[in-house]
Amino acid sequence: MCLGNPRAGAVEWRQTHRSRYHDNVPLERIRFRPAPGTATEADVLAAEGSIDKRLCELIDGVLVEKAMGFTESVLALYLARKLAEFVERRNLGVVAAADGMVRLMQGNVRIPDVAFVSWDRLPGRRVPNEPIPDLGPDLAIEVLSPSNTRREMERKRREYFGSGVRLVWEIDPRSKSVNVFSSPDDAKSLARSDALEGGDVLPGFSLPVADLFSQLERHG
Repeated sequence: MCLGNPRAGAVEWRQTHRSRYHDNVPLERIRFRPAPGTATEADVLAAEGSIDKRLCELIDGVLVEKAMGFTESVLALYLARKLAEFVERRNLGVVAAADGMVRLMQGNVRIPDVAFVSWDRLPGRRVPNEPIPDLGPDLAIEVLSPSNTRREMERKRREYFGSGVRLVWEIDPRSKSVNVFSSPDDAKSLARSDALEGGDVLPGFSLPVADLFSQLERHG
């Protein structure tokens, strides 16, 4: 691999790993230092603590920068606030924001945009001290960015549900749509007239989809 030219190295690496990674993530989100396949959780934490503060997921020893933008952040923060209000009033567990890392199946590190974890899933029913705890949230929320691909999200859902996640919400700011997954491929599409429901994971939680996307229509 040509590490002197990251772009050339990226193309060479993608060609070598085409069957596994083709169309999963854009090349510009793959970090080539350390070399793909050799990255560890220490590299994930080093990237977050670096001057440019890059949030990266760890996928099969590859650092992949998390796709996020201002619009996505607005929606993620709104969802996190609404969920935290609901969860804290009932003391159901904890809600993590867009830099909350978790270790999933096969040792991969994933970073949901928002996650709810019930007390029963937390060792000792307490907030863990380690920066990357080994757990699958009850609810994982992904706010999609333009660089998120279909195959990337399909794999991420498989890892979520394979690690015990019970519910996944995928929010698309551009189409203003929501898909609710109770399994990797079992999706229910919601329109603006519908509501996001907590189901068996958060009984009683309800948020109108229209209220969610109205956050992008506010003005001064």
